[in-house]
Amino acid sequence: MDLRKLKTLIDLVGESDIEELEVTEGESKVRIVKSSHLPQNQVVMMQPQSAPVAAAPAPAPVAAAAVPAAPALDGYVVKSPMVGMFYRSSAPGAPSFIEIGSEVKEGDTLCIIEAMKLLNEIDADKSGVIKQILVENGQPVEFGQPLFVIG
Repeated sequence: MDLRKLKTLIDLVGESDIEELEVTEGESKVRIVKSSHLPQNQVVMMQPQSAPVAAAPAPAPVAAAAVPAAPALDGYVVKSPMVGMFYRSSAPGAPSFIEIGSEVKEGDTLCIIEAMKLLNEIDADKSGVIKQILVENGQPVEFGQPLFVIG
């Protein structure tokens, strides 16, 4: 696996709320585990099945923290289809695709999510008016995370 891809995966895990990521590419397998008691992410490179593999230590259980209830979202919620970095415009300094109060039609570009150095345009799957933008520009997002509310 390419070292740049590996670094990107480590950065995505480090900037997101996911605890573990496993990727298989050809005969290589990479498993990245975020552990709260270690200063850095743990990366384990696994060999093809013919070679013996040492087991990675299991992360210590983390006590569940009290999570405040999420506010109710009134309208159609556009969720992130992938893990990556959220951008409101096509380039730094460029105007945002949309603002609160913008009218959008189905198929209009709402934002870009960068994943593995690929820029993925996220389009509206419903027409309406943007009521809320739930993510800040440049913030990492998770799969299924609410991004916008369309009314």
